[in-house]
Amino acid sequence: MTQQSAYSGKAKANSEAVQSILESLHGLRYGSVEIIVHDGRVVQIERREKVRLELSSPSR
Repeated sequence: MTQQSAYSGKAKANSEAVQSILESLHGLRYGSVEIIVHDGRVVQIERREKVRLELSSPSR
């Protein structure tokens, strides 16, 4: 594998990782996105979404 093709492969993988991260963030109002990296590579993306409910006062 030449240096140019290795760089091209890394750039594509990075682009895909960035796209996946952006998709995870899209529409997220409350929560978190966790990015897991091993050996300098994104290997997992976790999205945790919180649903916040408005508390209404009880009617009497």
